[in-house]
Amino acid sequence: MAVQSTTSVARTGDNAFLKAVAALSTVAGWISAGMIVVAVGITCQMIFVRFVLNASTIWQTEAVVYLVIAATLLGLPYVQRLRGHVNVDLVPLWLPKGARKGLAIITLSVSIAIIAVMLWYGYEYWHFAWDRGWRSDTVWGVRLWIPYLALPVGFGLFLLQLIADLVAVLLNIEAPFGLEDD
Repeated sequence: MAVQSTTSVARTGDNAFLKAVAALSTVAGWISAGMIVVAVGITCQMIFVRFVLNASTIWQTEAVVYLVIAATLLGLPYVQRLRGHVNVDLVPLWLPKGARKGLAIITLSVSIAIIAVMLWYGYEYWHFAWDRGWRSDTVWGVRLWIPYLALPVGFGLFLLQLIADLVAVLLNIEAPFGLEDD
């Protein structure tokens, strides 16, 4: 029995909180996509400088690494909003409607707890870099609080999207796991 999820984007209904979180997730997704485009541009520039001009690069590799990591973290809430994360729905398919909703609430609650812990430690790590003036050990010497800011921002927005998903399931705005009843 193969059933496909009918939800492609998190539903918001008329709920102002869900709409606000959806807007934030969408903006984060666009920023993430922009960071990837910039990283590709810097990579092309780096290739040109190294192999055409036969010059050394100083900041390009480090910038690309930080941009791709930040794009990944900032893209988390947008991918969650689009339901793009891996979803194994074999168990929810077998469950009746009430049990499916209970499993969705448990799953989202555990996910929220895990991401909250990651947010806490991400913030703490960013704050250490900010407070102590950490710099990278490269020639460029970037202030590390700048790339590390992606940790609390990305996990914070992801946490908000997960909370919005839980609210949508609790208020019956969205079906658990995006699986409509037959």
